[in-house]
Amino acid sequence: MKKLQSLFLLFICIVCGTALAQGNPSAASSYPNKPIKIIVPFPAGGTSDVLARLIGQKIGDAMGQMVVVDNKPGASGNLGAEMVARAAPDGYTLVLMDVGTLSISQTLYPNLPFNVTKDFAPITMVAYSPHLLVANNKMPFNTVPELIVYAKKNPGKLNFASAAGSGSANHLAGVVFAKQAGIEWAYIPYKGGAQAITDLGAGQVDLTFNGMTATYPHVKSGLIKLVAVSSAKRLEQFANTPTIAETLPGFLTGSWQGVLAPAGTPPAVVAKLNAEILKAMKLPEVKEALKTAGADAYPMSPAEFGKWLQQEVNAWGKVIKENNIKLD
Repeated sequence: MKKLQSLFLLFICIVCGTALAQGNPSAASSYPNKPIKIIVPFPAGGTSDVLARLIGQKIGDAMGQMVVVDNKPGASGNLGAEMVARAAPDGYTLVLMDVGTLSISQTLYPNLPFNVTKDFAPITMVAYSPHLLVANNKMPFNTVPELIVYAKKNPGKLNFASAAGSGSANHLAGVVFAKQAGIEWAYIPYKGGAQAITDLGAGQVDLTFNGMTATYPHVKSGLIKLVAVSSAKRLEQFANTPTIAETLPGFLTGSWQGVLAPAGTPPAVVAKLNAEILKAMKLPEVKEALKTAGADAYPMSPAEFGKWLQQEVNAWGKVIKENNIKLD
Protein backbone atom coordinates (compact mmCIF):
# COMPACT_ATOMS: atom_id res chain seq x y z
CA MET A 1 0.00 0.00 0.00
CA LYS A 2 2.78 2.41 0.94
CA LYS A 3 4.55 1.55 -2.30
CA LEU A 4 1.42 2.41 -4.31
CA GLN A 5 1.06 5.71 -2.42
CA SER A 6 4.68 6.55 -3.15
CA LEU A 7 4.25 5.80 -6.85
CA PHE A 8 1.08 7.87 -6.95
CA LEU A 9 2.81 10.86 -5.31
CA LEU A 10 5.71 10.53 -7.74
CA PHE A 11 3.26 10.53 -10.65
CA ILE A 12 1.54 13.69 -9.32
CA CYS A 13 4.92 15.45 -8.96
CA ILE A 14 5.90 14.57 -12.52
CA VAL A 15 2.57 15.80 -13.91
CA CYS A 16 2.74 19.05 -11.92
CA GLY A 17 6.36 19.62 -12.88
CA THR A 18 5.55 19.10 -16.55
CA ALA A 19 2.64 21.53 -16.33
CA LEU A 20 4.82 24.18 -14.69
CA ALA A 21 7.58 23.70 -17.24
CA GLN A 22 5.07 24.14 -20.05
CA GLY A 23 3.40 27.08 -18.28
CA ASN A 24 6.43 29.36 -18.16
CA PRO A 25 7.03 29.49 -21.93
CA SER A 26 3.30 30.02 -22.43
CA ALA A 27 3.32 32.95 -20.00
CA ALA A 28 6.38 34.41 -21.73
CA SER A 29 4.78 34.11 -25.17
CA SER A 30 1.72 36.06 -23.98
CA TYR A 31 3.87 38.78 -22.40
CA PRO A 32 2.90 41.55 -22.03
CA ASN A 33 -0.82 41.30 -21.33
CA LYS A 34 -1.08 44.31 -19.01
CA PRO A 35 0.69 47.69 -18.57
CA ILE A 36 4.42 47.75 -17.77
CA LYS A 37 5.83 50.12 -15.17
CA ILE A 38 9.32 51.62 -15.50
CA ILE A 39 10.54 53.08 -12.24
CA VAL A 40 13.02 55.94 -12.54
CA PRO A 41 14.64 56.46 -9.11
CA PHE A 42 15.46 60.10 -9.83
CA PRO A 43 13.37 63.28 -10.24
CA ALA A 44 11.60 64.02 -13.52
CA GLY A 45 13.59 65.81 -16.20
CA GLY A 46 16.94 64.04 -15.78
CA THR A 47 18.62 61.83 -18.37
CA SER A 48 17.21 58.58 -16.96
CA ASP A 49 13.69 60.05 -16.92
CA VAL A 50 13.91 61.37 -20.48
CA LEU A 51 15.20 58.04 -21.80
CA ALA A 52 12.62 56.01 -19.87
CA ARG A 53 9.75 58.03 -21.36
CA LEU A 54 11.18 57.92 -24.87
CA ILE A 55 12.00 54.20 -24.90
CA GLY A 56 8.92 53.31 -22.87
CA GLN A 57 6.65 54.83 -25.48
CA LYS A 58 8.42 53.01 -28.31
CA ILE A 59 8.38 49.54 -26.73
CA GLY A 60 4.81 50.09 -25.55
CA ASP A 61 3.71 50.84 -29.12
CA ALA A 62 5.61 47.80 -30.41
CA MET A 63 4.21 45.39 -27.80
CA GLY A 64 0.69 46.79 -27.71
CA GLN A 65 0.67 47.74 -24.04
CA MET A 66 0.91 50.98 -22.11
CA VAL A 67 4.26 51.67 -20.46
CA VAL A 68 4.04 53.94 -17.42
CA VAL A 69 7.05 55.83 -16.07
CA ASP A 70 6.99 56.32 -12.29
CA ASN A 71 9.56 58.62 -10.66
CA LYS A 72 10.62 57.41 -7.21
CA PRO A 73 13.60 59.56 -6.16
CA GLY A 74 15.43 59.11 -2.89
CA ALA A 75 18.64 57.79 -1.32
CA SER A 76 20.73 58.46 -4.46
CA GLY A 77 18.52 56.18 -6.54
CA ASN A 78 18.50 53.33 -4.04
CA LEU A 79 14.88 53.82 -2.97
CA GLY A 80 13.43 53.19 -6.42
CA ALA A 81 15.98 50.47 -7.16
CA GLU A 82 14.92 48.59 -4.01
CA MET A 83 11.27 48.76 -5.08
CA VAL A 84 12.18 46.96 -8.29
CA ALA A 85 14.45 44.45 -6.57
CA ARG A 86 11.52 43.49 -4.33
CA ALA A 87 8.85 43.50 -7.07
CA ALA A 88 7.29 40.39 -8.59
CA PRO A 89 9.69 38.91 -11.19
CA ASP A 90 7.16 38.92 -13.99
CA GLY A 91 8.50 41.63 -16.32
CA TYR A 92 5.89 44.21 -15.37
CA THR A 93 8.11 46.30 -13.08
CA LEU A 94 11.42 47.54 -14.45
CA VAL A 95 13.97 50.17 -13.48
CA LEU A 96 15.81 52.52 -15.83
CA MET A 97 18.58 54.36 -14.04
CA ASP A 98 22.20 55.40 -14.03
CA VAL A 99 23.71 52.00 -13.47
CA GLY A 100 27.10 53.57 -12.76
CA THR A 101 25.49 55.03 -9.65
CA LEU A 102 23.88 51.66 -8.92
CA SER A 103 27.21 49.84 -9.12
CA ILE A 104 28.83 52.33 -6.72
CA SER A 105 26.04 51.84 -4.16
CA GLN A 106 26.98 48.23 -3.47
CA THR A 107 30.15 49.28 -1.65
CA LEU A 108 29.34 52.85 -0.63
CA TYR A 109 26.20 51.93 1.35
CA PRO A 110 27.17 49.32 3.98
CA ASN A 111 23.52 48.50 4.77
CA LEU A 112 22.15 48.50 1.24
CA PRO A 113 18.87 46.54 1.39
CA PHE A 114 19.52 44.72 -1.87
CA ASN A 115 22.44 43.17 -3.73
CA VAL A 116 23.15 44.83 -7.06
CA THR A 117 24.37 41.69 -8.83
CA LYS A 118 22.02 39.18 -7.22
CA ASP A 119 18.65 40.93 -6.92
CA PHE A 120 18.33 42.17 -10.51
CA ALA A 121 18.02 40.60 -13.94
CA PRO A 122 20.02 42.83 -16.33
CA ILE A 123 18.17 43.57 -19.58
CA THR A 124 20.38 46.01 -21.48
CA MET A 125 22.52 49.07 -21.30
CA VAL A 126 20.84 51.95 -23.09
CA ALA A 127 23.17 54.93 -23.29
CA TYR A 128 26.48 56.37 -22.18
CA SER A 129 27.19 60.05 -21.64
CA PRO A 130 30.76 61.04 -20.74
CA HIS A 131 31.83 63.45 -18.08
CA LEU A 132 33.40 66.72 -19.16
CA LEU A 133 36.47 67.84 -17.23
CA VAL A 134 36.00 71.60 -16.96
CA ALA A 135 37.88 74.42 -15.25
CA ASN A 136 37.25 78.04 -14.42
CA ASN A 137 38.70 80.46 -16.95
CA LYS A 138 41.37 81.73 -14.56
CA MET A 139 43.21 78.42 -14.53
CA PRO A 140 46.56 78.65 -16.38
CA PHE A 141 46.13 75.36 -18.24
CA ASN A 142 44.03 74.17 -21.16
CA THR A 143 44.92 70.49 -21.53
CA VAL A 144 45.33 67.47 -19.28
CA PRO A 145 49.16 67.39 -19.60
CA GLU A 146 49.31 71.11 -18.71
CA LEU A 147 46.94 70.52 -15.77
CA ILE A 148 49.16 67.72 -14.44
CA VAL A 149 52.33 69.80 -14.77
CA TYR A 150 50.68 72.72 -12.97
CA ALA A 151 49.34 70.50 -10.17
CA LYS A 152 52.75 68.95 -9.57
CA LYS A 153 54.44 72.34 -9.47
CA ASN A 154 51.77 73.62 -7.06
CA PRO A 155 51.00 70.66 -4.75
CA GLY A 156 47.78 71.05 -2.79
CA LYS A 157 46.84 74.32 -4.49
CA LEU A 158 44.05 73.02 -6.75
CA ASN A 159 40.55 72.19 -5.55
CA PHE A 160 37.95 70.00 -7.16
CA ALA A 161 34.17 70.40 -6.89
CA SER A 162 32.52 67.07 -6.11
CA ALA A 163 29.28 67.91 -7.90
CA ALA A 164 27.04 65.39 -6.14
CA GLY A 165 28.83 64.78 -2.86
CA SER A 166 31.18 62.09 -1.58
CA GLY A 167 30.96 58.76 -3.35
CA SER A 168 29.14 60.13 -6.39
CA ALA A 169 30.32 59.21 -9.87
CA ASN A 170 31.66 62.76 -10.31
CA HIS A 171 33.64 62.53 -7.07
CA LEU A 172 35.09 59.10 -7.87
CA ALA A 173 36.08 60.32 -11.33
CA GLY A 174 38.16 63.02 -9.62
CA VAL A 175 39.67 60.47 -7.24
CA VAL A 176 40.70 58.14 -10.06
CA PHE A 177 42.05 61.01 -12.17
CA ALA A 178 44.20 62.37 -9.34
CA LYS A 179 45.55 58.93 -8.51
CA GLN A 180 46.44 58.06 -12.11
CA ALA A 181 47.99 61.48 -12.68
CA GLY A 182 49.92 61.41 -9.41
CA ILE A 183 48.54 64.74 -8.21
CA GLU A 184 46.61 66.02 -5.21
CA TRP A 185 43.65 68.35 -4.97
CA ALA A 186 41.18 69.24 -2.26
CA TYR A 187 37.59 68.02 -2.64
CA ILE A 188 34.72 70.43 -2.12
CA PRO A 189 31.39 68.55 -1.90
CA TYR A 190 28.23 69.95 -3.49
CA LYS A 191 24.66 68.67 -3.39
CA GLY A 192 24.24 69.08 -7.13
CA GLY A 193 26.03 69.87 -10.35
CA ALA A 194 24.20 73.14 -11.02
CA GLN A 195 25.63 74.95 -7.99
CA ALA A 196 29.07 73.46 -8.61
CA ILE A 197 29.07 74.82 -12.18
CA THR A 198 27.86 78.24 -10.96
CA ASP A 199 30.71 78.45 -8.43
CA LEU A 200 33.17 77.18 -11.02
CA GLY A 201 32.16 79.98 -13.37
CA ALA A 202 32.56 82.48 -10.55
CA GLY A 203 36.08 81.25 -9.84
CA GLN A 204 35.26 79.90 -6.37
CA VAL A 205 36.39 76.38 -7.33
CA ASP A 206 38.99 75.28 -9.85
CA LEU A 207 37.77 72.13 -11.61
CA THR A 208 35.03 69.54 -11.76
CA PHE A 209 33.76 66.56 -13.68
CA ASN A 210 30.12 66.88 -14.68
CA GLY A 211 27.62 65.39 -17.10
CA MET A 212 27.87 66.53 -20.69
CA THR A 213 24.24 67.59 -21.15
CA ALA A 214 24.23 69.90 -18.13
CA THR A 215 27.75 71.24 -18.65
CA TYR A 216 28.27 71.89 -22.33
CA PRO A 217 25.92 74.93 -22.56
CA HIS A 218 28.16 76.69 -20.01
CA VAL A 219 31.26 75.79 -22.02
CA LYS A 220 29.58 77.10 -25.15
CA SER A 221 28.62 80.36 -23.42
CA GLY A 222 32.21 80.88 -22.27
CA LEU A 223 31.39 80.70 -18.54
CA ILE A 224 33.87 77.83 -18.05
CA LYS A 225 36.42 76.08 -20.24
CA LEU A 226 36.54 72.50 -21.44
CA VAL A 227 39.78 70.66 -20.69
CA ALA A 228 38.98 67.10 -21.80
CA VAL A 229 36.27 64.45 -22.15
CA SER A 230 36.13 61.15 -20.28
CA SER A 231 35.03 58.95 -23.18
CA ALA A 232 37.17 56.19 -24.69
CA LYS A 233 37.47 58.08 -27.98
CA ARG A 234 36.99 61.67 -29.09
CA LEU A 235 33.42 62.82 -29.49
CA GLU A 236 32.03 64.01 -32.79
CA GLN A 237 30.80 67.18 -31.11
CA PHE A 238 34.29 67.95 -29.74
CA ALA A 239 36.59 66.56 -32.41
CA ASN A 240 39.40 68.90 -31.36
CA THR A 241 39.09 68.15 -27.64
CA PRO A 242 41.31 65.26 -26.47
CA THR A 243 40.08 62.48 -24.24
CA ILE A 244 41.62 62.03 -20.81
CA ALA A 245 42.58 58.52 -21.92
CA GLU A 246 45.00 60.01 -24.45
CA THR A 247 47.09 61.11 -21.46
CA LEU A 248 45.94 58.59 -18.82
CA PRO A 249 45.34 55.30 -20.68
CA GLY A 250 42.18 53.43 -19.77
CA PHE A 251 40.47 56.38 -18.09
CA LEU A 252 36.71 56.10 -18.70
CA THR A 253 33.93 57.60 -16.59
CA GLY A 254 30.48 59.03 -17.17
CA SER A 255 26.79 58.37 -16.83
CA TRP A 256 25.45 54.99 -17.95
CA GLN A 257 21.73 54.33 -18.29
CA GLY A 258 20.45 50.78 -18.23
CA VAL A 259 17.29 48.73 -17.75
CA LEU A 260 16.92 45.98 -15.16
CA ALA A 261 14.13 43.72 -13.88
CA PRO A 262 13.81 41.81 -10.60
CA ALA A 263 15.95 38.69 -10.33
CA GLY A 264 14.01 35.60 -11.32
CA THR A 265 12.24 37.25 -14.25
CA PRO A 266 11.78 34.52 -16.91
CA PRO A 267 14.66 34.52 -19.40
CA ALA A 268 12.20 34.57 -22.31
CA VAL A 269 10.66 37.80 -20.95
CA VAL A 270 14.11 39.33 -20.44
CA ALA A 271 15.05 38.37 -24.01
CA LYS A 272 11.84 39.90 -25.37
CA LEU A 273 12.38 43.16 -23.52
CA ASN A 274 16.01 43.26 -24.65
CA ALA A 275 14.99 42.77 -28.29
CA GLU A 276 12.29 45.46 -28.18
CA ILE A 277 14.52 48.03 -26.45
CA LEU A 278 17.35 47.41 -28.92
CA LYS A 279 14.89 47.87 -31.80
CA ALA A 280 13.70 51.15 -30.28
CA MET A 281 17.28 52.37 -29.94
CA LYS A 282 17.75 52.02 -33.71
CA LEU A 283 14.86 54.36 -34.53
CA PRO A 284 16.01 57.70 -36.03
CA GLU A 285 14.07 59.78 -33.50
CA VAL A 286 15.62 57.87 -30.58
CA LYS A 287 19.10 58.25 -32.04
CA GLU A 288 18.53 61.98 -32.46
CA ALA A 289 17.23 62.32 -28.89
CA LEU A 290 20.32 60.54 -27.55
CA LYS A 291 22.59 62.80 -29.57
CA THR A 292 20.75 65.89 -28.31
CA ALA A 293 21.24 64.66 -24.75
CA GLY A 294 24.96 64.22 -25.42
CA ALA A 295 24.75 60.45 -25.17
CA ASP A 296 25.68 57.48 -27.33
CA ALA A 297 23.58 54.35 -27.72
CA TYR A 298 25.17 51.46 -25.86
CA PRO A 299 23.12 48.31 -26.59
CA MET A 300 24.09 45.07 -24.87
CA SER A 301 22.75 41.55 -24.49
CA PRO A 302 21.54 40.61 -20.98
CA ALA A 303 24.69 38.52 -20.49
CA GLU A 304 26.98 41.36 -21.60
CA PHE A 305 25.18 43.81 -19.34
CA GLY A 306 25.39 41.45 -16.37
CA LYS A 307 29.12 41.01 -16.91
CA TRP A 308 29.63 44.76 -17.22
CA LEU A 309 27.67 45.44 -14.03
CA GLN A 310 29.77 42.95 -12.05
CA GLN A 311 32.97 44.50 -13.37
CA GLU A 312 31.78 47.98 -12.38
CA VAL A 313 30.79 46.85 -8.88
CA ASN A 314 34.26 45.35 -8.43
CA ALA A 315 36.14 48.32 -9.94
CA TRP A 316 34.33 51.07 -8.02
CA GLY A 317 34.33 48.98 -4.87
CA LYS A 318 38.12 48.85 -5.07
CA VAL A 319 38.35 52.64 -5.53
CA ILE A 320 36.03 53.29 -2.58
CA LYS A 321 37.89 50.92 -0.26
CA GLU A 322 41.40 51.96 -1.26
CA ASN A 323 40.58 55.63 -0.75
CA ASN A 324 38.46 55.10 2.38
CA ILE A 325 35.56 57.03 0.87
CA LYS A 326 32.56 57.49 3.15
CA LEU A 327 29.19 59.16 2.73
CA ASP A 328 28.97 62.83 3.73
